[in-house]
Amino acid sequence: MLGWRLIVSVILIPLLFGLFYFDQAAGVGAPFLLGLCCLLIIRGSWELTHMLTVRNLTPAYPVVCLLSLLICIAAWFPFMNMSFFTTQGNPQTLSLAFMAVAYAIAVLLVFLKAAIRFQEPGQSMETIGAEILSVSYLGFLLTMTAQLRWVAGSETGYLALGSLIISAKMGDIGGYTFGRLWGKTKLVPRLSPGKTRVGGVGALFGAALGAFLWLQFTPSLFNSAWSAPAWYWSILFGVVIGLVGLVGDLCESLIKRDVGKKDSAELLPGFGGLLDLLDSPLYAGPVAFLMWKLLPLITVVN
Repeated sequence: MLGWRLIVSVILIPLLFGLFYFDQAAGVGAPFLLGLCCLLIIRGSWELTHMLTVRNLTPAYPVVCLLSLLICIAAWFPFMNMSFFTTQGNPQTLSLAFMAVAYAIAVLLVFLKAAIRFQEPGQSMETIGAEILSVSYLGFLLTMTAQLRWVAGSETGYLALGSLIISAKMGDIGGYTFGRLWGKTKLVPRLSPGKTRVGGVGALFGAALGAFLWLQFTPSLFNSAWSAPAWYWSILFGVVIGLVGLVGDLCESLIKRDVGKKDSAELLPGFGGLLDLLDSPLYAGPVAFLMWKLLPLITVVN
């Protein structure tokens, strides 16, 4: 199973970065990334609503999917309209505002749908909670993660998005590898029986290694005026992403365990569903965005 995970990761990561390459060439509007996010929302909404359809929870897939797409497309609008680059200052500021407003509207629409369909007590609040959770987890967190595309500048944002993906997935691989080889003591046995304390150390080590290699050797490939940051900033970024990604993995396990599921779906052997692939990057995305704003993760060559 370890070998299969490594093989799939070796295949998927280059494909993803190939898409990023073509998207970079397509311009600041990032149409390929938008298409990818929409596909992830369409599939992920199905997995999440299907998984949460238990007990008194009856989240509606069309509602979750459409509202999540609304948030994503609203956030993209300033980048698709070039006039914002000349008349409205920083388009990402406007994009974040559009995203927040779209999320608020999505919450209002979830309540409106429940109010219209209300029949009797005891059948509404659980479903409202499940739908808001689904929209937040997929629509909002995925769109927030995609904002890394522009956090370091409109033409070189894939350095930032790549740093998250490499760190988070290297953390997953490190955690799984260390846990399988040397793990004995369970980390959170009731929530995730397969995770060990040694695996947690491996997740931090893998994420730190991935961030160090990515941020030390690739900045100049994205912008000739950029050089690597100090090594300790790279490692700090990786350790934080590894830790937050591990928590994200545990949080997705919380959802699955509470509804009595082992995997979110059957998509890839050894990985489970799409949500099992996205758990750590989705959870770590907002933290990565904040760290790119606060830490000197690139150095401009004079």
